[in-house]
Amino acid sequence: MTVGAAIAVLVGVLALATVLGLVLRRQTGRARSTAALGADDLAAAEDYGTTATLVQFSTPTCARCPATRRQLDVLVDQHTGVRRIEVDLAERPDLAERFDVMQTPTVLLLDAQRTVRTRFGGPPRPSELAAALDSVLTADSPETR
Repeated sequence: MTVGAAIAVLVGVLALATVLGLVLRRQTGRARSTAALGADDLAAAEDYGTTATLVQFSTPTCARCPATRRQLDVLVDQHTGVRRIEVDLAERPDLAERFDVMQTPTVLLLDAQRTVRTRFGGPPRPSELAAALDSVLTADSPETR
């Protein structure tokens, strides 16, 4: 291989890696709608919120999980009836497959019936998390029935 060809291959690989990195970065933390999965067996019944539950999938080596935990706890403290459940995937690897968890943290937003309404891969973007939670809370409020 000539020097020019080697440089061309190197530039191509770097360009491809950059594009893939930008795509992944753009998708991380965004709210995604999900199929209606039931999640009523992740914890004891009293651990779920009466209006909404935030489920955080974590691992012991996850560097971004502590900050996500604090972010979710702030929301829990601001809203009555909202709780947070943390699931350690090292202890429950079956749930990674069941909920298609490809990265940690992954956060699921459950409604009062414990149905997954929104999913965040990576740390949730604060504005999108707040909007998704408000959507669940207003959908379940007595004024909207």
